[in-house]
Amino acid sequence: MNDAVIVALVSGVLTLIGTVITVLVANKQTLSALDKKSELSDAQIKAQLERHQAVTDTKIDELTRKVDKHNNLIERTYKLEGEMVEVQHDIRDLKGRRES
Repeated sequence: MNDAVIVALVSGVLTLIGTVITVLVANKQTLSALDKKSELSDAQIKAQLERHQAVTDTKIDELTRKVDKHNNLIERTYKLEGEMVEVQHDIRDLKGRRES
């Protein structure tokens, strides 16, 4: 056999062994974590859910405030743009009167 083929086969086998070991260890850790979670009482689960809900509510309130500030800015900008158009018309009118 060619040396390159032997090297490729050895590399492939070692890679396969490493991958299998990694998957088995990760699976074991996942099962261990799931077992720990299943040991939580209903009260603990409820407390965790309430904490998560409180955090979510706080974040939603904060985002709502930010959206309100943004919308207010947009409204003010729109109003200013309208006033600028009026000012530009007034300037044109004044220039027209001065030239006449």
